[in-house]
Amino acid sequence: MLPQSMKELERIRNSCKKLVTRKAMLSGTAAMVPIPGTDVVADVGMLMRLIPEINERFGLAETQLAELDAQRKAAAYGIITAVGSHLIGHAVTRRLIFALVKKAAARYAAKGATKFVPLVGTAVAGALSYGAMKYVGNKHVEDCYRVAKRILERQAAEGRSAVKDDAASEPPRLAAT
Repeated sequence: MLPQSMKELERIRNSCKKLVTRKAMLSGTAAMVPIPGTDVVADVGMLMRLIPEINERFGLAETQLAELDAQRKAAAYGIITAVGSHLIGHAVTRRLIFALVKKAAARYAAKGATKFVPLVGTAVAGALSYGAMKYVGNKHVEDCYRVAKRILERQAAEGRSAVKDDAASEPPRLAAT
């Protein structure tokens, strides 16, 4: 479900940034293993879980966006396109993740080469991996934040519910007193 207030949106943003930091620390640790390629495999696996989790927390997972009425769905995908993210509102595939990792290829290449320098090399590789994962994760958090914020602002301006009419047509429940 999309955030319903700016306060909720900020809370989600902060919790996602903490999640990214935890995953970045795991990535840095995996990069310190002196076996070439293990870090890339670990990073791809982490991103395959991290990106969808961030999407879901912001209410921007593919299944969540499918619950929006047609007009809201079109508006949401328009905002997603304007932000320029291929990871929001779509199924996250290995192909997308590999493309993302490929963008950080220079960092991975440097990290791979440094692994062969005893002690210092593994520490540098860990730091580079941490930085790359933190950058990729936080960029996705900020993209999701921008999309959710624009959707929230649009909803406030229109003053309508973002959920399909059939869900809104349920009879109101009386509050227990």
